[in-house]
Amino acid sequence: MKRARQNPNSPAGQAEQRGANQRLLLGLSIHPPVIFQGFGSCSSSANSGMGRLQKILIPFLGLVLAFWFYSARDTFKPEMLRGKRVIVTGASTGIGEQIAYHLARMGSHILITARTEAKLQNVVRRCLELGAASARFVSGTMEDTAFAQHVVREAQTSLGGLDMLILNHVGASYFGFFDGDVEHVRKLLEINFLSYVAMTTSALPMLKESEGSIVVVSSMAGKVGFPFTVPYSATKFALDGFFSSLRQEFAIQSINVSITLCILGFIDTERAVRAAAEVLRERPAPRDECALEILKGAALRRRELYYRYSSTRLPLLLRDCAAELLDYLVRSRYRLPAAPGAPRPPH
Repeated sequence: MKRARQNPNSPAGQAEQRGANQRLLLGLSIHPPVIFQGFGSCSSSANSGMGRLQKILIPFLGLVLAFWFYSARDTFKPEMLRGKRVIVTGASTGIGEQIAYHLARMGSHILITARTEAKLQNVVRRCLELGAASARFVSGTMEDTAFAQHVVREAQTSLGGLDMLILNHVGASYFGFFDGDVEHVRKLLEINFLSYVAMTTSALPMLKESEGSIVVVSSMAGKVGFPFTVPYSATKFALDGFFSSLRQEFAIQSINVSITLCILGFIDTERAVRAAAEVLRERPAPRDECALEILKGAALRRRELYYRYSSTRLPLLLRDCAAELLDYLVRSRYRLPAAPGAPRPPH
């Protein structure tokens, strides 16, 4: 006996339609492979065709979702950083210096640090001219984790707290084939990794209180193995592992401190251009624009920031489905002579 069909506009009809929709969704959630089994059961050639199709569709869908995700985010406004208390490391030159200038224009309280006191004095003077609410510096080397902790204590004393910790400093390394110097790797880990851990640990009580942000300036070399940067790349991979795991623990403990990992490509800092400009085929991106994008990502509390997007995030879509192709594309970025010993480390 057939059941009488309900009027779709009546309450009973709407309830019946909701039930049908729920049953349909339940069926799809329980048996999602059935959709693909119908295509793959005809022959092995169909299976291989579907595999190739998936390899094309997955990166494409990832690109579409990434574009939607970032375009749907909140809009950045400079007022977001007005009055914020910010530490910027590695701020005497390059990206860190430009970050300090952008923060100054936005009216932040800034504490900068690097090794060279004379350069830091010039940056502080310029920050005050640009409108910083306040600007101070502490000079020293991040080879000593005690200095990293000292910088955080200085922020507590002079700023009365902390809203944002921007970790940007990096130790000097060579650009060339790995020379087997284990001591150099150890020293670079202390500067590029352990000092980041020490500063984060010291700053965390203040950041918890302000519900602030940690910003970690990393690199494509911390996501993909790049030639000629073995020690540097190792330290950047370590940053990714530590801060990605720490983010998970913050979520479990309901700690409202954001972590933004910044994945950068080739930027026109003096050190990068001196080391790699003659070898890399691509043109470096401007450091002032890069610095502003870092601050936008930090203010919006993004999980990861990619700059420039086309040369960082898009290639990473190939990691899982075409890793060897990605490796080839990475190598193809370099203009190398036939001699196996080149390029030489810069002096």
